Amino acid sequence: MPSQREEIQFGTANTLRLLRWNRSVNRVEIVHGPDRVVPMPGQGDHWHYHRATELTLIQRGAGTRFVADHIELFESGDLVLIGANVPHYWHQRSVSAGVAIQWDFPLEHGIWEFGESAPLRTLAEFARRGLHIQGRTAEITRRRIEELPSLVGLARLALFLQILDGLANAPARDVRPLSARAFSLVGTIEHQEAVRQAVSFILAHYHRSVSLPELLRLTSMSRATFARQFRRHAGKSFSTFLNQVRLQAVCRALLDTPDLIGNIALDHGFNQLSFFNRLFRREFGISPSAYRERKRR
Repeated sequence: MPSQREEIQFGTANTLRLLRWNRSVNRVEIVHGPDRVVPMPGQGDHWHYHRATELTLIQRGAGTRFVADHIELFESGDLVLIGANVPHYWHQRSVSAGVAIQWDFPLEHGIWEFGESAPLRTLAEFARRGLHIQGRTAEITRRRIEELPSLVGLARLALFLQILDGLANAPARDVRPLSARAFSLVGTIEHQEAVRQAVSFILAHYHRSVSLPELLRLTSMSRATFARQFRRHAGKSFSTFLNQVRLQAVCRALLDTPDLIGNIALDHGFNQLSFFNRLFRREFGISPSAYRERKRR
């Protein structure tokens, strides 16, 4: 999960870019209309960011979603708005499918000449934290997104503007900020690959002991540089990030298996059950057993 910058080209004839995938977020296609699609490599299977704002709908699949400093499980129906230059990544558990809309309205874009576009500025600012769209707003937005691939020209543009209007005027109860603070990674190229390697290593080995010296050797960074750059890209320290990855993996196991909670914790890198229980309760506000019962119910 590096912070790898993706360059997105819209061209002069397109206000938005519509992406779709049917198996994996790294194998997508640009949908220009019902009869014209162009395959392209996807970027969603690693931590990346881009100048465009992105609205992503997960139609099938489950896994763990990373948006800026936020880590959370996702499943079918998940709808998230991600602001410009906010790092994000979907860690799939299996086959997934979805649709994503990307757009870029820089300061010189003509849309800002319309007085009616003022709410979009507020929406763009809020999106720098990543927004989980839910409730009635999510239901309406999902239907509109799923209609977009069948449209072209003004019909597609009109529906896109309806989507933006629905998001910009959504009630507060339907919009949940994800990140603890606003993110915007700009000018961080130098250390991106090193942080990517560190995060990828954590995701591959979180179930065992992962030490800071291991990551320093992997990234060829000093302790101070690593701590500073990791926090800048991930929004938190290495140890906090590692524990949150483990906790989300535990949550998935609590829902998917009948295994004893103590065994699940040990299998996911927590060697001290008292520490695990304390950390779990601090993160989710309830005990692991109560979490399992509530989610299953």
